[in-house]
Amino acid sequence: MRKKPNLGTRMERCASVLIERPEEQRGHWRDLMPEAKELRLEVGCGKGRFTVETAAQHPDCMFVAIERVPDAMVIAMERAEQMGLRNVWFVDCDAARLREYFAPGEVDMIYLNFSDPWPSNRHSKRRLTHTDFLMRYRQVLRDQGQIHFKTDNKDLFEWSLFQFPKAGFALSEVTRDLHANGICGVMTDYEEKFHQMGIPIDRCVGTMGPLPAEMDRWIDPLDKPHGGEGETEPQDEAD
Repeated sequence: MRKKPNLGTRMERCASVLIERPEEQRGHWRDLMPEAKELRLEVGCGKGRFTVETAAQHPDCMFVAIERVPDAMVIAMERAEQMGLRNVWFVDCDAARLREYFAPGEVDMIYLNFSDPWPSNRHSKRRLTHTDFLMRYRQVLRDQGQIHFKTDNKDLFEWSLFQFPKAGFALSEVTRDLHANGICGVMTDYEEKFHQMGIPIDRCVGTMGPLPAEMDRWIDPLDKPHGGEGETEPQDEAD
């Protein structure tokens, strides 16, 4: 992602949709939009095409989009401002620390769109569908809350299908060619490019159910002494 000129100035112009201290909103996100029927979280919003178009389609829901690359997020913020959206906010934060920003049960739905596949086995714990991340999502999702996952990476998708049940998420709407019969849902910019190239898009929904017994003693790597696997690098597409 190329560095954007006047990034600071552009961010300031979009201050109304930027949450600079998300930890202060923990447990109080709906104060921003009391009438919201749902709180939906997008992890890695990139340039925000999916974010703003989905928010526009669901004005009765509030959307919180997180992104680690400010040069991409500023474009998403500008898109939201240009569309006059009043139900979407943006946060520069780490997906590994969601429980610091959201209270238990505060989130209704999480979107994971075209996350970095981290193909090397030694980097598998960085994948946003790794069991460690799925367990962290459980810490903020409501009962029966959902994760909507899309990717163009076949290996990541097949691997992820085994991860969801391990963390107590029941799979549904599993497809390995989402747009086979025509465009289905809002696309990201990358998704449209892949589709035009003839690359099938994989998608599934994970619904949070009871925690499997073998995960009862799971410990968040962030809670382990001397750090652990919780420190992540920017890991989502600059969409």
